[in-house]
Amino acid sequence: QVQLVESGGGWVQPGGSLRLSCARSGSVWPYDIVGWYRQAPGKQREPVATMSPGGVPTYADSVKGRFTISRDNAKNTVTLQMNSLKPEDTGVYYCNTVRFDNQWWGQGTQVTVSS
Repeated sequence: QVQLVESGGGWVQPGGSLRLSCARSGSVWPYDIVGWYRQAPGKQREPVATMSPGGVPTYADSVKGRFTISRDNAKNTVTLQMNSLKPEDTGVYYCNTVRFDNQWWGQGTQVTVSS
C-alpha cells in the first residue's frame, strides 16, 4: 500500500502562484508513475500533470507553460508548482501514484483562485 498526503493548497488571486506537495509513504517504489489530478465542482476528475519513472513530464494543455511537476525519489515527494493561476484552475487537487494495475490517491487539497 502507498499513502499519499497533499499540502500547500489555499486561496490565491488570479495571476498568483501556489506550490503543492505530496508526501508518499508506505511501499513506495521509484518506478511508480506519479501525478496530480484535479476536480472542479460539478466536473469529473481530470489529469493535470504526470511524471514517468524516468522523469518525463506530461501536462494537460490547459496548464502547459504555467505548471511544473517534479519528483524527488530520495525524499518520496512529488511537487506541483503552479504559476499564473486562473479562476478555472480552482478545484480539489489530488496526488496520484500508479503501479501496474494499482493506483492510490491522496485525500486532496483545495485550490481556489479568485479575486
